[in-house]
Amino acid sequence: MPFIQAGDLRVHYTLAGPEGAPVVVLSHSLGADLSMWDPQVPALEGAFRVLRYDGRGHGQTMVTPGPCTIADLGEDILRLLDALDLKSVHFCGLSIGGLIGMWLGANAPQRIAKLVLSNTAPRIGTAETWNARIEKVRSEGMAAIAPAVVERWFTPEFRERSPEVVASALRTLAATSPEGYVASCAAVRDADERGEIGRVRAPTLVVAGSRDPATTPADGRLLAERIAGARYVELPASHLSNLEAPERFNAELARFLRQ
Repeated sequence: MPFIQAGDLRVHYTLAGPEGAPVVVLSHSLGADLSMWDPQVPALEGAFRVLRYDGRGHGQTMVTPGPCTIADLGEDILRLLDALDLKSVHFCGLSIGGLIGMWLGANAPQRIAKLVLSNTAPRIGTAETWNARIEKVRSEGMAAIAPAVVERWFTPEFRERSPEVVASALRTLAATSPEGYVASCAAVRDADERGEIGRVRAPTLVVAGSRDPATTPADGRLLAERIAGARYVELPASHLSNLEAPERFNAELARFLRQ
């Protein structure tokens, strides 16, 4: 898997699919890496080039000192696209990836052809909740938060039915740099895209999980109401709907991108 220098950031990424095909960027959740999208690649790479990347401080991408903002993470994407000479792409982001997608849709509309916002909200959680998580990671490490995070990521039924998927997600979370994770927690804590989402003009699909406690269906419906012409889809899943309901997720994603 290759690395590329995108501005000051060394980024780990994969780009697969037919030369000349439209490019779809997949942006993972907090505490995950590009492997989160493994179930989506077979459904997309026949008709699209699929660009996956490890976000700043996650996976094998460089950890930078101090907190960052959603704007910083959005600029990371623009620099990655520039480094790969990609002018316009489709963008699919989940959770923090969705916040990045909102920022891109509002601030770099010429670079985003279609936008998919999955299991996300223009404002996620409270400052108190995020500060408590940051302090727990700083004092006790990633293992201290892992059980609670996994409970939000997947429904109890899925955790029982697909323990190997859950175990893989847990390993990735545990291996995430605490410094990188805390920096991105601060980005989510400080993000409020409610005033920005009305500026999004790209055709948009909003995906919610019917049992997502972190970014609820109400959050998804709000996004779909505020973004002109957006389509709303609700899947039987918790927060990582692309892993818990991959067949439905893939079908909705591919249909929207091919329209």
